[in-house]
Amino acid sequence: MMGGRTYGSKLAAGVTATVALTLLSVVTSVAGLIIVVNAKDSAITAASQDLVRVERAGRVLEARLADFRGYLVYGTAEYAERTAAERTQLRSEFSTLRSSLSSGAANLLTEVEAAEERWAGAVEQVMARRASQDTNVDAAQLNEEIAVPLREALETSLAKLTTQVQADVASARKKSSQRAAQAIGLIIGLGVITVISAIVVAWRLSTNLRREVGAAVGHIQSSSAQLEAAASQQVTGGRDQASAMSEITTTISELLITSRQIADSAQRVSKIAEETEAAARSGDATIDQTRASMAAIRAQVDQIVQHMLALGEKSQQIGLVVDLVSELAEQTNILAINATIEASGAGEWGRRFAVVAEEIRKLADRTAASAKEIRALIEDVRGAVNTTVMATEIGAKAVDAGARQFDDATNSFREIVQLVSTTNDATREIELSTKQQTTAVEQVNVAASDTARVSRETEASAVQTKQTATHLSTLSGDLLELVGTGRR
Repeated sequence: MMGGRTYGSKLAAGVTATVALTLLSVVTSVAGLIIVVNAKDSAITAASQDLVRVERAGRVLEARLADFRGYLVYGTAEYAERTAAERTQLRSEFSTLRSSLSSGAANLLTEVEAAEERWAGAVEQVMARRASQDTNVDAAQLNEEIAVPLREALETSLAKLTTQVQADVASARKKSSQRAAQAIGLIIGLGVITVISAIVVAWRLSTNLRREVGAAVGHIQSSSAQLEAAASQQVTGGRDQASAMSEITTTISELLITSRQIADSAQRVSKIAEETEAAARSGDATIDQTRASMAAIRAQVDQIVQHMLALGEKSQQIGLVVDLVSELAEQTNILAINATIEASGAGEWGRRFAVVAEEIRKLADRTAASAKEIRALIEDVRGAVNTTVMATEIGAKAVDAGARQFDDATNSFREIVQLVSTTNDATREIELSTKQQTTAVEQVNVAASDTARVSRETEASAVQTKQTATHLSTLSGDLLELVGTGRR
């Protein structure tokens, strides 16, 4: 196929093919890296959004539980409306989440929705009981009997769903890393193909040159001057090629230095991202501990409210007993007066009985006075209980507000941790890619140095050919065609 072409055109074709394969390898490598990075970012972003939605559903569930407890304590319509609105929001979160979950996570979401339906039914029963009574004692007891176990089952199902979504995030990252490894393998394969192709082209050109020159030397018909001119052209071309390869080597060396600087910068950025992620995780753990303390305080406040309500009811019962004692004292006083009158009418025999009746009357008076004092103390206790209940309710509201603020802070820290983790992963990928690029540039630099050395050796061989050409008498027609003169 190449028998009728000059050596210059063959050399140009070989160099063109080598350059084309090199450019193809570089373009394919860059395109593969861009595609892999974009695919990885898309997969990680989608999985992370699912995890954020699950955590947001958990926060809505906690807010709904807090408003439900507020309704049990106060029985106001505001808490009931909040509870209903938060259930609607929770179902909306579930509906949005279902469209992007995997099959395993979707099955767990179905279990969560079923558990939420059961708990919602129990909540409606408890709220109906609370709405029909002035106190929350029966409603609280009913809540402990039917709603609390269902709520715990719902929280367990939601925790399983969160674990599954986290597993899906890890799986997406693993698949993206596998795609990156495949892209790297493809790049290495293209590099190997390029090197092999360059070797094959060089070997083919060398083989053709030796065969054609050997045939031409057997038919030398022309003068050595023409061969000298051809050798001079070859020397000039070799010098130009050596100069060009020297410039290429210099450029590649500068590119190698830049690649190493980029790799060092990426490594420093990765270290800073790791330190930031560790600090964010530490802040997240601290806020979790504070939120647990707030939950314990809220539970203690609820117990205080229950005890105060029970104390108020006991005070009412004591008041009834005191009223009965006061009434008995009045009756005893009347009987004592009647007994005194009857004793005075009995003469000498009734004096002792009159003394006993007088003592009974005095005792009845003291009992009535003590009953009044007890009644006054009970009223004071009732007032103190009412004041304590109001103060405790205010404290419960403050605790709930603080808990919600800590929940918001916790969610913000978790989002920061997620974003820093994603940035850290991306920085590591950039660092790895830069190191691989540096290795590739070093290999290209070595190859360019070898090519420059070969060009200098070619120049030296051309000089020897020129010296030898002065001793030749003629050149064959085939050799004339080989150097491109077009004459025999």
